[in-house]
Amino acid sequence: MEEQLSWAREGSTLALAGELDGDTVQPLWQQREQVMAGVRAFDLAKLTRVDTAGLALLIHLVALVRKQGGDLVLQGASDKLQTLVKLYNLPDGLLPTFASQ
Repeated sequence: MEEQLSWAREGSTLALAGELDGDTVQPLWQQREQVMAGVRAFDLAKLTRVDTAGLALLIHLVALVRKQGGDLVLQGASDKLQTLVKLYNLPDGLLPTFASQ
């Protein structure tokens, strides 16, 4: 059964929980401008699954923060997400380095 995506702001950190995939990204995509205002970190520790659509959304959200003049830290990324990023051989700097736990 699909687990929905949820998010919560904790100061300048956006904590994501659940599944970040093609079936769940739409609500966050639709609210991205409002949700991302002032965000400087993602807490990814409670994500249970991320697919390519979820990775694409993360890349877009990072670009949005950078466009607003900020920088972003990725915290709590699972080994599976880090492996997915490596498998795609993304250009350096497209995503910030994952912060160690």
